[in-house]
Amino acid sequence: MTQPKARDTFTTRWGFILACAGSAVGLGNLWMFPWRLGEYGGAAFLIPYLFFVYILGTTGLMGEFAFGRWAGKGAVGAYDKAMRERGLGFGRLLGAYPVLVLLGVLVFYLIVTGWVLRYFVSSLTGAFLDAGPSESYFTQLSGQPESIGWQFLAVIITGGILVFGISKGIERATKVMMPLLLGLLLILLIRSVTLPGSMAGIRYLFVPDWSYLLKPITWGMALGQAFFSVSLTGAGMLVYGSYLKKDFDIPNAALSTVTLDTGMAIMAALIIMPATFAYGIDPAAGPALLFITLVSVFQNMPGGQFVAILFFLGVLFAAVSSLLAIKEAVVEAAMDQFSWSRRTSVLLTAVVAFLCGIPLAVNQNAFDRFVDIITVYLVPVGAAIAGILFFWVLGIKTARAEVNIGSEKPVGPWWEPVAKYLFVGVALAIIGLSMAFRIG
Repeated sequence: MTQPKARDTFTTRWGFILACAGSAVGLGNLWMFPWRLGEYGGAAFLIPYLFFVYILGTTGLMGEFAFGRWAGKGAVGAYDKAMRERGLGFGRLLGAYPVLVLLGVLVFYLIVTGWVLRYFVSSLTGAFLDAGPSESYFTQLSGQPESIGWQFLAVIITGGILVFGISKGIERATKVMMPLLLGLLLILLIRSVTLPGSMAGIRYLFVPDWSYLLKPITWGMALGQAFFSVSLTGAGMLVYGSYLKKDFDIPNAALSTVTLDTGMAIMAALIIMPATFAYGIDPAAGPALLFITLVSVFQNMPGGQFVAILFFLGVLFAAVSSLLAIKEAVVEAAMDQFSWSRRTSVLLTAVVAFLCGIPLAVNQNAFDRFVDIITVYLVPVGAAIAGILFFWVLGIKTARAEVNIGSEKPVGPWWEPVAKYLFVGVALAIIGLSMAFRIG
């Protein structure tokens, strides 16, 4: 099927890879990966994580990229086309599921991005450095009406990029943000590992406790982190794939995306953990790590304001680049299903996400429960549905053929059982593991 001439496309290989890496390198990489790496055996955790992310993560990305390119549409259109190819119905209904779930992710991600914006502005002015305990500074923002204004600013920034489309909006923005993010991470890494006492944090991350490999929870956490890290949701990466030309090398792009994402995750760990150990702060602070624990570090660090500016600018780039992929999946579905213009679809998506987020922005307990429901119970189902439709319903032979179109090094027949049985089986298993171990 040839893509409609009016459909926008990514213009360069690196533009696409940076956009995908931007989607993957979100807040999860900046606090979840360092915490899990240290909590579940240090270097021992990397063994199952690297296995899962390179074998299953790249396979899942190939599938979603190819599925989207094959259909020339996002999740709703692609699922519908796959079902119709086999004389089946309900494809649109199935495709609506991951899109609606990503709308839920968009709702809370805009709130968190608003927090990041607030901290970035505060780092520029130095306000939070003199605001007293970092816990009280955060509680003055989270769950409070003040959060709404910053949430609205996040809506404006991402909407302003998306109205320009793929090549002139998302691609251009991520080509700027991702190299800058990488540079910021390098500067922060050097600063962190040279702090007095930082070696304890490095040992915490990379001295293996091999006993953790005998614990099922380590493998469960590594599996969940691998899927979460590369944004396998059944919609986000699929819609990016729908903007690819037929001569694009999908296997290479999937491998490059995973490598860039993993490298940045490890860099984030080398920034955060040595700093927390250098100042005697709990490294297992979880979600509070960004907004409470690290702020305490910056308040006590020589040159802390400058480091805080760089750090929260990097976090802002990561958050916005993730939001672009999340929001685009919803916008594309609105454009495709209702024939709305991009401008109208962006506007209506922004309005719905903003209004739905207001009750969560002013109630932290409701926010926490909502995030748990979306990320722990609903998101993993999308990856499973996409894998079943592309590898089973449409057929693994068709899937591999589509993956290999434009590839310099096509994947061989070995890829078929990996995708059809291993990936889909694990995608289904992760749903139960997510509930059992609260992976999200």
